[in-house]
Amino acid sequence: MTLYPALITEALKTVRYPGNGRDIVSLDMVADDIRIDGHHVSLSLVFDKPTDPFARSVAKAAQAAIVAHTSPEVEATVNITFRQAPAAKVNPLPGVKNIIGVASGKGGVGKSTVAANLAVALAREGYRVGLLDADIFGPSMPKIFGLEDVELFMRHSDDGRDLIIPAEAYGVKVLSIGFLVNKEDAVLWRGSMASNALKQLITQGDWGELDYFIIDMPPGTSDIHLTLVQTLGITGVVIVSTPQQIALADAIKGIAMFTGDKVNVPVLGMVENMSWFTPEQHPDERYYIFGNGGAARLAADRGIRLLAQIPLVASVGRHNDDGTPVAAQDSIMSQAFIHLAHEVVDATNERNNSLPPTVAVKMKPAGDKH
Repeated sequence: MTLYPALITEALKTVRYPGNGRDIVSLDMVADDIRIDGHHVSLSLVFDKPTDPFARSVAKAAQAAIVAHTSPEVEATVNITFRQAPAAKVNPLPGVKNIIGVASGKGGVGKSTVAANLAVALAREGYRVGLLDADIFGPSMPKIFGLEDVELFMRHSDDGRDLIIPAEAYGVKVLSIGFLVNKEDAVLWRGSMASNALKQLITQGDWGELDYFIIDMPPGTSDIHLTLVQTLGITGVVIVSTPQQIALADAIKGIAMFTGDKVNVPVLGMVENMSWFTPEQHPDERYYIFGNGGAARLAADRGIRLLAQIPLVASVGRHNDDGTPVAAQDSIMSQAFIHLAHEVVDATNERNNSLPPTVAVKMKPAGDKH
C-alpha cells in the first residue's frame, strides 16, 4: 500500500478531541510535519498546554486511526508538542500612568492648541507631563512651545539602548517630528515611513516617569491612528470640535473610530473649541460666529462628557506664534485651560475606576473573521 500525507490526514479526521468532540484536524492540532519513510509514519500533535489531560489518549487514538485506515504493517509515531504562549508585549512606556490622545475629525478646529495648553495646564497643576506631536505631516508643537531651534540629544541607557532626550518647556517634555526635519520642508513620507518614525519617537523617547502622556493626533482617521492604538494602550481620547455642523460631522466619525469594536478606546469627553468670539477688551461679550453649542449638543446626544467650551480670543493665536502657550500665562484664557485640565483628570480617574487597564489594540489580518 502506498502511503501519502493526504491519506494520513483523512485518517486523523476520525480522531475526536474529548474536550469538545471536534476532530483534531479541524482543531488545527496536527502539525505540518507529517513524514513518511516506507511503512513508517511520524507526525506531531499540538496541544494548548502541557497540563492537557487528554494529550496521551489522543496521541494513542491517532496512532490507532492511522493503522486502521492504512495497513497493519504501518508503524506510526505520534509526538506530543505544545503551543508556545505568545510573548508578552513589552510596554514601551512603563513609567507612564495615563496616555491621553487629543483628536479631531478634521483640521482647523484648534486641536493642537488644545493639546498643547492642556499639557501646560496639567504641568501647572503639579503633574508630570509629556507631549508627543504625532501630527507627522503638520507638526506644530515646536512652534507653539518656542522650541523650533532646539537640537535633540541622545543618551545611552542602562540596557544598552540609545534614547532621545525630549525637549522641555513650561514643565512639559516634548517630542515632535518637527525637531528632526527642516521646518520649511514638506514631510514627503509614505505611510509606513511615517508610522516607523512615530514608533521611534514613542519607544526611543526618554520619557521617564509621567502622570500624563498627551498625544496630539493628526486630524481625521488614518493609519497613524492605527499605529498609535497598536503601539500604546491609550487610556482615553479627548475629541476636539468647533460648533459648526461640518466639524461635528467629522467629529462623529472620529468618535466612531475610537469606540468601534476593533479599536475600543474610551472617549473621555469632548472639547468645544472656538465656542464664541470674545474681544479681549470686552470679556463679557460673546459672538457665536461658528454657531451656538453644536459640540455641546453632540456630547449630550452621545452621552459623552463635555469637558470644556473654549472661547476664541486673539491672544491664543498670538501666544502660539510667540512660542508662549496661553495656559502658561495668568489670564482668563489660561483659567479656561486649567478648568479643562481639572475635567480631564476627573474623567481619567472615573475611567480608571470603572474600566480595566487599557492594552494596545491587536488588529486582525484582513479577511480574518474569527
